[in-house]
Amino acid sequence: MQYFPTALQELADQFARLPGIGGKTAQRLAFHVLELDDADAKAFADAILAAKQTVHTCPVCQNLTDRSVCSLCDNETRDRTTICVVAEPKDVIAMERSREFNGLYHVLHGVISPLNHVTQDDIKIKELLMRVGAGGVQEVIMATNPDTEGEATAMYISRLLRPMEVRVTRLAYGVPVGSQLEYADEVTLSRALEGRKEI
Repeated sequence: MQYFPTALQELADQFARLPGIGGKTAQRLAFHVLELDDADAKAFADAILAAKQTVHTCPVCQNLTDRSVCSLCDNETRDRTTICVVAEPKDVIAMERSREFNGLYHVLHGVISPLNHVTQDDIKIKELLMRVGAGGVQEVIMATNPDTEGEATAMYISRLLRPMEVRVTRLAYGVPVGSQLEYADEVTLSRALEGRKEI
């Protein structure tokens, strides 16, 4: 038995395809869209279409942009000798929020994951090697997630970069600020000890 009009059910189904959106949340979003006035609904639809039509990857760092080159790569004040490698565009935003890094980025658009059928050829590793091979880069910081796929990707890329005589570093891991030692797992504590520094 169909409880909703076909168009409303289709709208909810489309929302449910988004990551992290379950069936009930998708229905709430669909009902919310129905409550929008025509101008707001059109603005919402236009924003989706505009993003799809104008946003593309930066030819330099592979981050998302609507310009010929992204604003970070185009910024002459950034340190061009250091590249921070991240898995996804959202990771660039996280790094920028720290306000500690002033180099450039390289976005892989994924990590090597045999279980998900993602190989080294499916992510932007070749583009990184071309950037480093062009010269001028002194350090590559691997900032992929500290999980199995992120570690495997970082190790694979570091092996490829080794012959290029560039320094390859990995983000330090440790106990999160505000947490308690008793709740930290053994691997986190081990990494925290390895990455300790003088104060």
